[in-house]
Amino acid sequence: MMARTKRDRRSYSAGEWGRNRVRVFADPKTGLYQIEWRENGRRLTRSLKHRDWSRAKRQADEAAAGLAMYEPNGRAEAESAPLTLGRLFEIYGEEVVPTKQRRTQRQNRATMRMFLDFLGRDRRPETLSRRDWDRFIRERRAGRAGPSGKPVSDSTIAFDLKILIAIFNWAAKSRDEHGNLLIGFNPLKGLGGPKVKNPTRVVLSDEEYEALLKVSRQVGWRFHVALVLAHETGHRIGAIRNLRWSDIQFEDRTILWRAEHEKTGYEHRTPVTDEAIAALDEARRYARGAEDALVLPAPRDPSTCVSPSRVSTWWQTAERRAGLEPKRGRGWHSLRRKFASDLIGLPLKVLCDLGGWREARTVLRCYQHTDEVQLRTALDSRPRKVGV
Repeated sequence: MMARTKRDRRSYSAGEWGRNRVRVFADPKTGLYQIEWRENGRRLTRSLKHRDWSRAKRQADEAAAGLAMYEPNGRAEAESAPLTLGRLFEIYGEEVVPTKQRRTQRQNRATMRMFLDFLGRDRRPETLSRRDWDRFIRERRAGRAGPSGKPVSDSTIAFDLKILIAIFNWAAKSRDEHGNLLIGFNPLKGLGGPKVKNPTRVVLSDEEYEALLKVSRQVGWRFHVALVLAHETGHRIGAIRNLRWSDIQFEDRTILWRAEHEKTGYEHRTPVTDEAIAALDEARRYARGAEDALVLPAPRDPSTCVSPSRVSTWWQTAERRAGLEPKRGRGWHSLRRKFASDLIGLPLKVLCDLGGWREARTVLRCYQHTDEVQLRTALDSRPRKVGV
């Protein structure tokens, strides 16, 4: 079986918006480059039938030059239309969103559609203000904004607004073909989203982990391997799902965590425990294909990793079989919090390097939890003067 070719996420644009814009990009399935342009308001695409990046860029430049020659009324320069939210989101969706993971792409596109419905496609970005920000929070809380038509939590609203801020931050640093910034400034800079007063941050207990471990193989070998790796490495399930055999060094007993699969983009290598090596050895018995194959391939398509929805379903199945009462917030991430709390005695720098955290304050604020036993032990171990 041939090694799977890494997906090409490059995109190149030539020409001017509203005039002769042309874009080339790789088809995610075939890897062949596609060329895209607009004609009478319609977006058209055709295959270039090759995988030569330099040649594709030259073809985009040539196509843009050809479109410029046939402007209506023979005008040498097309007057640029004012940038609207609709056009800004379209540019961001074509140039930035495709570089993200598939699940994040879907989230970004759904959120952009929601904001366009709420704010209007023809709204000028620079006219947005605190009033629009506060109005969105009120309407989203009440269920009058968003596709579901139902009230949502403050954490969901904060996530929506974070995407909007990211788009504006990108636009405020990106220039068009004339060297002009897409927007001169981020009109929403400095505004804060709603704060979650009591976020649910469940830490999986030792007893709960043991109960899940006992039934893990009943759910499937993939779930068992994922469960052990999440417990022993403290990493996010997304990074674990995307592990490849080329990332595992059995001789050195280390794992490479690639930047493209880490939420923070932090690439690092960590040592692993005997339990993790045993789980990987078990997975290796089921491995098929080249060295670059996935450790946890999807059951029906070995070229892709198991999906987020599937590992979530496995977790729920394991909870039922283990006889655990459903608890909100108890999921894959509760293993990451358990890892941080179990190793609370380590220096923060060491813990961050082991679990892949960029900043120690994130660990202190969101992951480490103390209990009464730890607090009592700390007090009892405090040095005291004799005879006092």
